[in-house]
Amino acid sequence: MTARALLPRLLLLLAIAGAAAWLAFHRDQLDPVLLEASVRDLGPWAPLIHVMLFAVGTVLFVPGAIFGLAGGALFGPLWGTLLNLAGGTLGATASFLIARYVAADWVRSKVGGRLQRLVAGVEAEGWRFVAFVRLVPLFPFNLLNYALGLTQIPLTQYVLASLVCMAPGTLAYAWLGYAGREALADNQSAINYALIALALLAAVALLPRLIRRLRGDRELKWIEVELLANWLNDGANVVLIDVRGPDEFTGPLGHLPHALNLPVGTLPDRLTEIKMFEEQPIVVVCRTDKRSAKAASILQEAGFQDVRVLRGGMERWNGRQAD
Repeated sequence: MTARALLPRLLLLLAIAGAAAWLAFHRDQLDPVLLEASVRDLGPWAPLIHVMLFAVGTVLFVPGAIFGLAGGALFGPLWGTLLNLAGGTLGATASFLIARYVAADWVRSKVGGRLQRLVAGVEAEGWRFVAFVRLVPLFPFNLLNYALGLTQIPLTQYVLASLVCMAPGTLAYAWLGYAGREALADNQSAINYALIALALLAAVALLPRLIRRLRGDRELKWIEVELLANWLNDGANVVLIDVRGPDEFTGPLGHLPHALNLPVGTLPDRLTEIKMFEEQPIVVVCRTDKRSAKAASILQEAGFQDVRVLRGGMERWNGRQAD
């Protein structure tokens, strides 16, 4: 990269870092009560200003809870949720794009080994990974936006998954802010609003586990045909296991180069044949991905660490080649 191309990226990075550092040293001035009063004085411009402040604050690592509570207090639980969701999504998208513009190419040229496999796994999951980390409130929201921008997850998937899966937590914070405002106004219903907010926060924390139980399956790792094709072209050290029957393995759909044919029905009795691959990346393949998902669960239970299912199987693989 030339110095002329590098300079604007460096200046943008320094500007964000400087603004974030200034805000960190003046965090005591970000009082939700003062923020609420200042925004309320703006009259009809208040909703738009709130959305923009939330977006800019997200880019500059200001805790989203400040704006989430203020939005509920200012605009009520319904409009507060919608405005907070708009501001949070705009800020998350801006952070994602800034990271992709400033450093994505450089990071991808430097990562290797396990970190490279981790990034590849995140990219293979795509919107599903974004949805998971949005639903689980343990991940640092502001930092995560930049980290995801360093991957090749498509922007559309990132934005839509963020918008949908941030909604439950956004609603909970808006309710909590609204309950706080009602409590300060000595409204007797405030305790009910607070209980609703706490129930929503608890639901957000338990939602990923509930979804997994309803689906009734283990957390499988998936890989898209495009990523697997890149791995094979680059000579990646990956083990391919085709779990179709021998007739399908040599049939019209063909099979992947150097794939091992271990039909899913015989897999539990043939694990010793592949024990040597226990710590290597394994991609499981079938006609679609139903049998390979079952085989991946068998391998995971047997102690294989890095097992992925080829999404769409040989049908999608051959469709890629046709395209």
